[in-house]
Amino acid sequence: MQAIHNGYRGLSLLFDLNWDRLLYLATIAIALMMGAFIGTLYG
Repeated sequence: MQAIHNGYRGLSLLFDLNWDRLLYLATIAIALMMGAFIGTLYG
């Protein structure tokens, strides 16, 4: 049980550290998709 708890805590810490990077990548992906969509409307 202790190993499961420590593994969960480590996974939670890893997720907290990388949350801003995931948000950054998602923002770039959404911006690129919106740019492509707008480009098809006016292209």
